[in-house]
Amino acid sequence: MASEGRQPGPVARRVAIVTGAASGIGRAIAAALAQAGARVVLLDVNEENGTAATRTIEGEGGEAMFIQADVSQSGDCEAAVDRVVARFGRLDILVNNAGIISRADVVDLPEQEWDRVMAVNVKSMFLLSKFAVPVMTRGGGGAIVNVASGWGLAGGPRAVAYCASKGAVVLLTKAMAIDHGRAGIRVNCVCPGDTDTEMLRNEARQLGEPLDRFLAGSADRPLGRIGRPEEIAQAALYLASDAASFVTGTTLVVDGGGLA
Repeated sequence: MASEGRQPGPVARRVAIVTGAASGIGRAIAAALAQAGARVVLLDVNEENGTAATRTIEGEGGEAMFIQADVSQSGDCEAAVDRVVARFGRLDILVNNAGIISRADVVDLPEQEWDRVMAVNVKSMFLLSKFAVPVMTRGGGGAIVNVASGWGLAGGPRAVAYCASKGAVVLLTKAMAIDHGRAGIRVNCVCPGDTDTEMLRNEARQLGEPLDRFLAGSADRPLGRIGRPEEIAQAALYLASDAASFVTGTTLVVDGGGLA
């Protein structure tokens, strides 16, 4: 339960699911929602890190629950939503954040890697939304935040599956906003630039580049640095909250000016 003295936040007592919440941007989003008063359910395939993230939120006075799930699998997604409704009786916020990257061009990318990236980055959002939207509709509305990428708006080198998947997320967001707006469900998208996460470091390893040189290249943008997960989390929190009550179908770029 929330600690004594904690002031009601912009999403107080709302129930939120965050996917890919065991680390990186997802973990920061879960923490930000909890700090803003939400009851947060963290979904991730990594049980150890997901449990640790949940305990950290609880240790800071937030209310959190961890569910181990492979969000590319329909059964796991449906079961997760059912567990959330069984415990809390409602679902107000869904943050579809889970994502992976495989750095290769169309010639070198194995077919199974294409399928894996599409399953985690796009199919998971379809599946979680499929089961979450009816619950939100019965509850009078809600907010869905999909995490895409700057590379969903502009192409990048040797990242064909990632770029394609994130472009799909951008238009999935717009289509869902049109379909479910009359039910009081807002659907928006955050497009981060390079952010200080383990996934970014993994890109350097995939490309065989020295980490310091890779990170220096990632920081080559108007603000002269890469982002912090907490900065992306604040954008997601805004879109999930009533501060964005008339915002739907939009794409919020948070990239230090990289696309400028």
